[in-house]
Amino acid sequence: MNVESTSVHELEAAIENLEPTVERLGLSDEERVARAKRAFLRKLDGRKAVDLDTCLHCGMCAEACPFYETTQDERYAPVHKYRLLRRVYRRQLSPMRFLYRPFTPDITIDDLREWRHYVFDACTGCARCDMICPMGVNISSLIRIVREGIGAADLMPPRLQRMKDEQQQKNSIVGVDGQRLRQEIAKLNEQGVTVPIDKDGADTMLLTTVTELRMFPSQLGACASILTKAGANWTMYPDAFEAANIGYVAGDTAAMRVATKRIVDKAKEKGIKTVVVGETGHGYQTLRWLGANTVGERLPFDVVSIIEFIQQAQADGRIALKKQDNGASVTYLDPCRLSRKGGLIEQPREILKSMGFDVRETEPTGRENYCCGGGCGEYVLSTGSELRHRVFELKKNQFDDTEADGVVTACASCRFNLHVGADKTNWQMPIKSLVETVAANMAD
Repeated sequence: MNVESTSVHELEAAIENLEPTVERLGLSDEERVARAKRAFLRKLDGRKAVDLDTCLHCGMCAEACPFYETTQDERYAPVHKYRLLRRVYRRQLSPMRFLYRPFTPDITIDDLREWRHYVFDACTGCARCDMICPMGVNISSLIRIVREGIGAADLMPPRLQRMKDEQQQKNSIVGVDGQRLRQEIAKLNEQGVTVPIDKDGADTMLLTTVTELRMFPSQLGACASILTKAGANWTMYPDAFEAANIGYVAGDTAAMRVATKRIVDKAKEKGIKTVVVGETGHGYQTLRWLGANTVGERLPFDVVSIIEFIQQAQADGRIALKKQDNGASVTYLDPCRLSRKGGLIEQPREILKSMGFDVRETEPTGRENYCCGGGCGEYVLSTGSELRHRVFELKKNQFDDTEADGVVTACASCRFNLHVGADKTNWQMPIKSLVETVAANMAD
């Protein structure tokens, strides 16, 4: 068994040990339903109301969803996943509510427990459905509100509940805290990679993730080498290094704010000008695009993905990359929250091409690329493993069709999910990190 397969099993075992009681608060069924409704109604602003009234129920979003495509089960169509929200809206807020109410059943505790499967186990929030909707409905945001309502009812999946609580209360995820960061940095230092900690006067702050530290610490080493080679005045902080935000994936806005605020407060305290987010999709989204609204103030620093940092450093002449001379080919997996939701589509491809790689595209690709199946906390849920594996098979077949020598991605969660699928199917295509590829090809 290789090192990456061993790490997959170690992380899976750590997650397995997080299984708590599902329902903790001792709420009655009536109170759970009431809490879910309140959460729905808090999020139902004018834009969401327009989306709910605009939906034609045409079913086109089903064809965009990898969970529907791999099962052909209408329960996994995106339009079905937010049906509870639409029922609450029609009964309580719609201008036509007096007409709808007699024919629209109220939501029940059984509905909430059933829909937990649809919005957690069978949805990664990849937003491919948003791209295909002919009416421009922001479907993924409606499904996320259902997640939040189920979380408010204390019915979120137990593993996410436990991880969310741990991050909120202890500033760690599956035991990975500031001390673990220091341990991994010590190992990197022994390998000749310098990672500054709590450096005075630094203007750049690097974030990593629990997945990267537990599975792929070499990615952190690659980020460190790139930042140092580019001449950045950078550091890491053991009490504010975690880019993963379990509150976001679990549907708990309060917990999401705690995790985001730790980073924001530390950056403000230290006078940081730029926060570089390592190879993570949702970590980039939650800070770059959602951070200001989450903490309620404009962020006094720039947030950039390591992809953006690399491309800018190339443009400035701070790093140069060697070209491959062996005609090696790769296919690139677009992490959904970096590509569809973050706009980082051409940049990683340009970086790969600048190193001489033959970049072979899957069909579809780029903004319409299918999710790997592991996003938004999906990869930690045992209840969704069968569905997740079906989506992985879809991606695997697309990768194989390119006949590329390997697949490259820029998200540790995507990389982990691909390794899990490869381990289960004995898939032999090499799975590579973009930052590791860049670090290995930097010119002296």
